[in-house]
Amino acid sequence: MAQYGKTAYWDERYTKDPEPFDWYQRYSGVRDLIAQYIKKEDNILVAGCGNSRLSEDLYEDGYSSIANIDISRVVIDQMTDKYKEKPALTWQQMNVCSLEFPDESYDAVIGKATMDAVLCGEGSTANIAKMCSEVSRVLNGSGVFFIVSYGVPDNRLNYLENDDYAWTVTVHTVPKPTVSATAVPDTKDANSVHYVYVCQKGAGAGVAE
Repeated sequence: MAQYGKTAYWDERYTKDPEPFDWYQRYSGVRDLIAQYIKKEDNILVAGCGNSRLSEDLYEDGYSSIANIDISRVVIDQMTDKYKEKPALTWQQMNVCSLEFPDESYDAVIGKATMDAVLCGEGSTANIAKMCSEVSRVLNGSGVFFIVSYGVPDNRLNYLENDDYAWTVTVHTVPKPTVSATAVPDTKDANSVHYVYVCQKGAGAGVAE
């Protein structure tokens, strides 16, 4: 697992295997939840974009302003080339723990598996604090940090429910994609779901589902 925290691992992975890959969930699995919290005209940052189809799917679904960052220069170059006909999608090499954007420049930040990858690296606790602090800084006063994770609430909420960010955190579960269409996932079983943590700035009390 530790390799997921290393830039060199991602550069090598994307060099060897440039095919699109979606961690955990495709857009279809989280589409309704995204629509619940993020508006089509919002300024969106996808942090740790990799070569997921998420940004393309958001764009095709009517979201009009999507910036993408990843720590891997290799994948950013690949995606810049792949989507050069779609100027609404921008691509920059950047570390989510040290964002190069002005304060309050985004309405929403989406991190699919990004938090989990950061937690795999050295100094993970400090880096998660930096990531959350930076995301909070670049979100506007009513902004949303939308996190898709395999981590259970007992573990992840320790990092997110922090007075420094004053976020209202709402937890949702989404069924893991199943190979067999006949399998009905039991959402009470942690092994059959992924968790979506929605961290809202300036919100009232959140209601978990």
